[in-house]
Amino acid sequence: MRVLCLYNIKKRSFMLDKLAGIEKRYDELHRLLLEVGDDYQRAAELNKERLDLEPMVEKSKEYRRDMTRLEEARAIVGSEEDAEMRLLAESEITDLEPQAEALEKDLKLMLVPKDLRDEKNVFVEIRAGTGGEEAAIFAADLYRMYTRYAERQGWKIELMDSNAIGIGGFKEVVFQVKGKGAFSKLKYESGVHRVQRVPATESSGRIHTSTATVAVLAEVEEVDVEIPESDMKIDVFRSSGAGGQNVQKNATAIRITHLPSGMVVAVQDERSQLQNKLRAMSILRARLYEIEEEKRRSTQDADRRSQVGSGERSEKIRTYNYPQNRVTDHRINVSNFNLPAVMEGSIDQFIEELSSRDEADRLSASGV
Repeated sequence: MRVLCLYNIKKRSFMLDKLAGIEKRYDELHRLLLEVGDDYQRAAELNKERLDLEPMVEKSKEYRRDMTRLEEARAIVGSEEDAEMRLLAESEITDLEPQAEALEKDLKLMLVPKDLRDEKNVFVEIRAGTGGEEAAIFAADLYRMYTRYAERQGWKIELMDSNAIGIGGFKEVVFQVKGKGAFSKLKYESGVHRVQRVPATESSGRIHTSTATVAVLAEVEEVDVEIPESDMKIDVFRSSGAGGQNVQKNATAIRITHLPSGMVVAVQDERSQLQNKLRAMSILRARLYEIEEEKRRSTQDADRRSQVGSGERSEKIRTYNYPQNRVTDHRINVSNFNLPAVMEGSIDQFIEELSSRDEADRLSASGV
């Protein structure tokens, strides 16, 4: 018990040292802003950094005040002979301890390096896997699930490209989700999703297992990923999607082939060739950025592999079992026994638990 107590004291001291450094930087930024003069660009940069640090600095000061009051109250309980004074001090300790613990937890999370992509819009790519037509129908079911989830969050969905089959399924569908924090929640959906059910076309009532893959890519700026023109082959063709005769008469769809990787991106949803090209470039940048991020994560996590957020496309991350009305996320071993609600977008249970596990892992790795 004493060893554990000393360990917690050491970790708290480490956290306070880091917070002291941040508070020092915050004060320095205030001084620099007073001295910056007419350099408006520099002033904007300094002010942005200061505003980013401000919530943590305010919470840090509040935490220090509470800890000081706690120490004073504990000292009174340990030394004061007056029973009434001790009772007041004990009451203050009862009020302050949970408050200080909550502040400490918030500060630890603030100190963990953030994924700069968390607030970004995302591209979601769903592709039918094993299972033929049933896999394509399942891909369409997942598309609907994410559409409903996005609606619950107040986000906007824009279809980018799709390859539909005649029975209401998709061989693949690509769409964009626009909304604050979209990547921070949907990033946990990347991987292989598996469905177990009796297909409508199955006369014998036999349960089939099919899969679909989901890739979630954060939207990145053009300056983040530069793609030389020489690395791309761009083809223009007529859209095969909705839009009627106007679409069929004009070649507006765009296909970009990234020559070094062989990656192909096609977009045909917009009527304008320029808009389709801009969208295709956005998807290509997002894919290339994710490849580089995966390389970086693989290097950093060589000794510590976590299923949560690892982005391994080969993992079967979730199973949707229709006969048992059960959805199970295998990374966290959590099941939901209301499958229809899940398919209508009620996936918060999984996302919240995955986010909590991810935060715990990042906290552990940070040493805070």
